[in-house]
Amino acid sequence: MLERAELAGLVDHTLLATTATPADVEALAAEAAELGTYSICVSPSMLPLPFTPQVKVATVCGFPSGKHTPAAKAAEAAESVRNGADEVDMVIDIGALKAGDAARTEAEIRAVREACPAPVVLKVIIESAALTDDEVVAACRAAEAAGADFVKTSTGFHPSGGASTHAVALMAKTVGGRLGVKASGGVRDWDAAQAMVDAGATRLGLSGTRAVLDGGASEGY
Repeated sequence: MLERAELAGLVDHTLLATTATPADVEALAAEAAELGTYSICVSPSMLPLPFTPQVKVATVCGFPSGKHTPAAKAAEAAESVRNGADEVDMVIDIGALKAGDAARTEAEIRAVREACPAPVVLKVIIESAALTDDEVVAACRAAEAAGADFVKTSTGFHPSGGASTHAVALMAKTVGGRLGVKASGGVRDWDAAQAMVDAGATRLGLSGTRAVLDGGASEGY
């Protein structure tokens, strides 16, 4: 069982609402510092931040549909890094993967990786709830081959749902500790967060972070 501070240190404290304002983002960053989260995760349009956060800054790319060209995703990621992002969570083209074109998936991940090389951390959102187990494995293998640092379950916006312990365990088994595994989407209470970590998650995407850390239930991402 993780301690509160240990769990907080795994969290990307997230605000991706379309209605988010600069004041909301500043409040998010202040709360992240208070709670001791690893990072904040905000939309690219909120960057650069007009203040210096006390935690890492993550953003998203090709979000939430993934139906952007590799060049567009690469350009978006590069701009975000120029604007201060330490980490980029990109959405793959789920349809391409489901059509059996894992080579295309690998190529688009590689394009983003080349646009934001290390030390920028690249996480690959595979939308696991929309995939079969074989497709989850294929997505994870493509992410590893393309040089990603993490695989991530979900955007939190897909109708198929968010993270599951089954998907996290499968992803963790596939990457074998060589990549991190981020669970996001529908992780809204302490027990769910702990279950994701027990299944192999090494990072959590939460919007209701305070409620989760306090042992309650939250709404949102």
